[in-house]
Formats: sequence, structure tokens, C-alpha cells
Amino acid sequence: MSRRVVFLIFPAFQMLDLTGPLEVFAQADSLFTSSTSDRRRYQTEVVALGAEPVTATNGLAVVPHRTLADALELPIDTLVVVGGRGVRQAMREPVYVDWVRGSEGKTRRVTSVCTGAFLLAAAGLLDGRRAVTHWGACEELAGLFPAVRIESDPIFIREDPVWTSAGVTAGVDLALALVEDDYGAEVARRIAKQLVVFVQRSGGQAQFSTQLAAQRPSRDPLREVLAWIADHLDDDLSLAALARRAALSERHFSRVFRAETGMTVAAYVEAARVEAARRLLESTGDGLDRIARTCGFGTVETMHRTFNRSVRVTPGEYRRHFGRRGIQR
Repeated sequence: MSRRVVFLIFPAFQMLDLTGPLEVFAQADSLFTSSTSDRRRYQTEVVALGAEPVTATNGLAVVPHRTLADALELPIDTLVVVGGRGVRQAMREPVYVDWVRGSEGKTRRVTSVCTGAFLLAAAGLLDGRRAVTHWGACEELAGLFPAVRIESDPIFIREDPVWTSAGVTAGVDLALALVEDDYGAEVARRIAKQLVVFVQRSGGQAQFSTQLAAQRPSRDPLREVLAWIADHLDDDLSLAALARRAALSERHFSRVFRAETGMTVAAYVEAARVEAARRLLESTGDGLDRIARTCGFGTVETMHRTFNRSVRVTPGEYRRHFGRRGIQR
């Protein structure tokens, strides 16, 4: 049986949201096709509002196979709603929202890549469900759709019959998981090997997001303290020490710090140290013990625990994934 996978695109969609998952399903077909059988496992189609080419954010245009008006004439196994800058306009147009809503009962699985989750949410398909989108859009999605239970870190979330995935390349992870659900882990592993990607990558979105997302303080003493923290990560950065530097009581400093930055003192200091360690892991060949001391963790064990908690990978794994090639270690 050939499973029909339909990709919904719109003007200013993200090309990788389409081509990444599309290639996974194409590779699945290649694995099963042989001289004795040419039966396809997946039939992929791209659908859009009209029949004319649709331009992505990178300037390339895609000619859809079908329009929304006739796409639901045949059963859909899996609907994939892509993301991109244009999703915010698409979610304001009833034709897209109504079509996604109407597909729910005619589709075995409804999925989204990156900010495609906004269209699913606008159609009501995520109400009461856990969902994820690009780390930079989680707060916006939560504000617009409070009935959705947003989780910012997972690479993808399965809440049958709805699956959502994180930013951009997470669409590949999602597609591999969908293929595994259909044909087993060995098939997904072989596809991942062919595409030279992780069949299940370590960690979550936190390893890619900016750790220091704090608001910029409006008060000079706090700005000075933040600058001092960045230059003295291996110093005493306790609440008491920082409050003394700001010439404020601990209680008042703690309250003002959180109000001005949106973070607690401890959370900010930890994030600053992790951010600095990530830069050193990416760009230098320094040993883990030296990085741990330089960034204020003290020991490799403490840095290891902190990375596992906040980045969801070990420092060694992070360096293997993102460190510059050719650095002498």
C-alpha cells in the first residue's frame, strides 16, 4: 500500500521544511524499490492555494502538484504543514485555516515542521495538546494560543494523531520518526545513514538556542553587573557578591534583577557560564578541565552536570557536533 504524504506550502515558506522531510520519504521509496518490485511505499505531493509556482523565502519557486480545492479528493495518510515567514499571513487567511481544519478527519496523521505549528494551532488542532515549534517562536505561539501546551526543547512531539517538530532541520528528525513508525527502526536507520544524519540526535533545541535571552536592563548598576559577570565567570558570582557590587541589599537586588532581566540571578549566571563554555568548545582546542575552570564551573563534573541539565548533551558531545574541524586537542 502506498501512503500518500501531502505537503502544504504557502508564499514565503521555508524551503528546507519541505525538502528535508521530502527527501526522507524519497529515500524510503528507494530502499524498497528493487528489480522485482517497484511498488512505492510513499506517494508525495505538494499542495498550495493555486496552481501557480509558490516562492519560498530563499527565492526558489515550487510548482504544486495539486491545489487545496482538489487535494482532499483522495485519502491522505500524512499531512505535513511546513513553516516559514509566510505562515503568519497564512494563518490569517480562512482558506488555509479551514482547509487544515477540514483535513483532520480525512488524514491519519497531521504534522507540522517548525512554525507550521502556527497553522495547526489556528485550526484548533493543537488545543489541549503538547506541541513544539522553532525555539525562537515558542513564546509567540504560546501567547497567541494559550490552549496549546508549548514545550520549547523537544526536537519533535507526538500527540496522536498530531505530530509537531522544532525548527527547520528538525523536519528531517520528524520524517525519520514517521518512517520508523510505519516500517520500523532499521529502515529509519538506513535512511539516516544514507543522508548522513543522526537517526536520533542527542539533546533538544536548547543546544541551538541563545542561552542568554535576558532582557537588557534599563538601570546602569545592573548593566555594569552583567558586564562584570561576563568578564569574571570564574569569580564569586553568588547573589551576595553581586548584590554587594551593585550596592543593594540581596533581597532588593534579587527582585530588581529578575524584573529587569526576566531571569533569576542563579539562572543568569549558569546561562552565562554555559554560553561561554559553548563558545570555547566550538572554537578552541582547550581541554575540558581548563574550560570548566575558565567558565567558573570549577570541575569537569560540574560542567558535565550543568550541560546535561540545560543543553541536554555532554560537553564532549557538544564539541563533537559543533567544534571546528582540525583543532589540535
